[in-house]
Amino acid sequence: MTMEPQPSLTPCERVRRAMETGPAPGGPPPDRAPVMCQLSIGHLFLQAGLPPFDIWFHAEAFIEGLLRLAQRYCFDGILVNLPGREPGLERHIDRIEKGHDRDTVRWKNGGWTVIPRDDNPRYLMPGGRRPSPGFKDLDPEALHYVEPWDVTETSHPYTWGFEEEPRPREDFFPPYHLDPLKMARARAGGRLSIHAEVFSPFSQFLELLGYEAALIALVEDPGKAKACLDRLAAGASDLALRQAACGPDAILISSAFAGGGFISRAHYREFVLPYERSLIGAVHSRHPPIPVYTHTCGRIGDRLDLLLETGTQGIDTLDPPPLGTVDLSEAKRVLKGRAFIKGNIDPVNTLLAGSPEAVRQDCRRRLAIGAPGGGYILSSACSVSPRVPPENLSVLVEAAEEFAAE
Repeated sequence: MTMEPQPSLTPCERVRRAMETGPAPGGPPPDRAPVMCQLSIGHLFLQAGLPPFDIWFHAEAFIEGLLRLAQRYCFDGILVNLPGREPGLERHIDRIEKGHDRDTVRWKNGGWTVIPRDDNPRYLMPGGRRPSPGFKDLDPEALHYVEPWDVTETSHPYTWGFEEEPRPREDFFPPYHLDPLKMARARAGGRLSIHAEVFSPFSQFLELLGYEAALIALVEDPGKAKACLDRLAAGASDLALRQAACGPDAILISSAFAGGGFISRAHYREFVLPYERSLIGAVHSRHPPIPVYTHTCGRIGDRLDLLLETGTQGIDTLDPPPLGTVDLSEAKRVLKGRAFIKGNIDPVNTLLAGSPEAVRQDCRRRLAIGAPGGGYILSSACSVSPRVPPENLSVLVEAAEEFAAE
């Protein structure tokens, strides 16, 4: 008896099956490992064929750039990781100074934004100071959510963009904040897997204070730090629930600074785990079908068990040595049936510095370990750096298809 070949899955369905911790009862694993990389803003600037100004300040251009590159690299999904922008933002501009390798937007309030051709834009306040409050001046009760990708970055009390007054907690997020997610859902038409992003409470804390000051605060006044994290967890839950109502296929918690290069296991358990568990629990209680997974960079081989205690359904990056400490075989053993895996391709030594053939062989090794039984998404360990050659990214889907049967 000849078996009929199974029809190819849509990219969205392929990712959905991979995000299940194991094949659903009676359901098969994906036809192949899906491929989905988080793209850096600098890579979008260099490769999307759109002006960096438009990508950064206009949701339509940002989503267009993501979709163009998803098509170019044959990705199965995209991560929508910029918030919407205030309509008519140009009215705040005094002038734009064009440069050889960067543009500078001069705002009417005296601040300015530097837009490199290949890196994240940076906003500077009048006088050139980065808008970071001191820990002693921080009022935990005034906190709700900190959005590092807002056009004017972070402040305390928090104001969006060029608004002059903080918003009330019950109406904290501007109506345009979710525009990119809504646009992506509408334009992808259910074909691509669309993922939203929310910053973890710990990441927000570090972004608001600055990394060094925030880490010192954990030691000098842990009680106040926890009060801040508690409020930021409530705000992150608020945003994640609003995102979930827009119908994404998954929500990613960006928790980049919770690896061993920043904090110990003990500090992870104290300052990260309970607040991410609260956030994940809030989404699962209201929107149980939507997977929530976690992006944590660097040395996390010693805390995969703690990540699982948050209730996360997947772990993203899994940086291999020398960038991190994750052995994919060990991660597969620990996480199989409990959380899906996304990543483990070295974004520097392989994707950035390697040849297409080196990338292909690295993909083959990752797929041989991660793909059997499902639960694996082939991806760069962290975001794709600005100057990764496009031909190296195109190899990923080729490899996923070529080695699917191995």
